[in-house]
Amino acid sequence: MKSYRKELKFNTKSRREFINITAQVQQAIDESGIKEGLVLVNAMNITASVFINDHESGLHRDYERWLEKLAPEKPHNQYDHNGYEDNADAHLKRTIMGREAVCAITKGTLDFGTWEQIFYGEFDGKREKRVLVKVIGE
Repeated sequence: MKSYRKELKFNTKSRREFINITAQVQQAIDESGIKEGLVLVNAMNITASVFINDHESGLHRDYERWLEKLAPEKPHNQYDHNGYEDNADAHLKRTIMGREAVCAITKGTLDFGTWEQIFYGEFDGKREKRVLVKVIGE
């Protein structure tokens, strides 16, 4: 069994953003040479997420509204965590959206269902963050 590790780096222009990273994950799989196995895609920051869903802008706007209702950014004083950084809402949004995705690799390609794509969700951006891509298989 082989393994391959790659880090993707992001520095978003806005505080919250959804980025389709499917092509970058597939590129890492291609670089690994692994044809059959699994890929772990993991947000390496506690205020960011990796998730799988449809690449549809209306859905992303729905996420934004839904997440803001569940964990509104303001007022900052509603959260015990806020103090040094006013980002408690970003921690909660990450918990809701998830930390990572694990995907099957078949014949060297992400083995997805219809419309599935991998996304990086940023909830406290404007600084560099990392995503781990770990490919394991043969």
